[in-house]
Amino acid sequence: MKIYTKTGDTGETGLFAGSRVRKDDARIEAYGTVDELNAAIGLIRCEALPNVVEETLERVQSELFSVGAELATPEPEKHGTALIGQSHISLLEQAIDLLEAGLPPLKHFILPAGCRGGALVHVARGVCRRAERRVVTLANLPGVQISNFIITYLNRLGDYLFVAARFVNCEAKVVETKWQKPIS
Repeated sequence: MKIYTKTGDTGETGLFAGSRVRKDDARIEAYGTVDELNAAIGLIRCEALPNVVEETLERVQSELFSVGAELATPEPEKHGTALIGQSHISLLEQAIDLLEAGLPPLKHFILPAGCRGGALVHVARGVCRRAERRVVTLANLPGVQISNFIITYLNRLGDYLFVAARFVNCEAKVVETKWQKPIS
């Protein structure tokens, strides 16, 4: 099978259910941003990470494929692509709790910086928040039904990535950079 089909050369693409939409459709923006997030996490995984973070990110990458499949399918329940549920959200919450237990309490805003691995996790957190916004936009369109699990999952993943960035920096013994209010 060739990778190029030429069916998208006119600015349209096919959804899982077979219909065609413009490549700038809100649904394509949503799952395209989730795909970008998945690639950003893949880049993070090129770094030396604490095992507890590496294992979670590997699982999350597979889950993000499922998120993308569900978003690419107008009727996911009918086509068997509604795969993300409360158990996936609970696993993220457990991972957050585990990492937070090893961190000093956060008492101020911090800049998204640190060691290379920590900074890359912060970049992925930003992409995750954008993916969440794109999914919310899609969910608010007339006639579109998006599972609340997807929105909650992306929200919780953004929380996880923030804590993971702090954890990676802490493990690397990099001091967090405190936000400083600009002097007027």
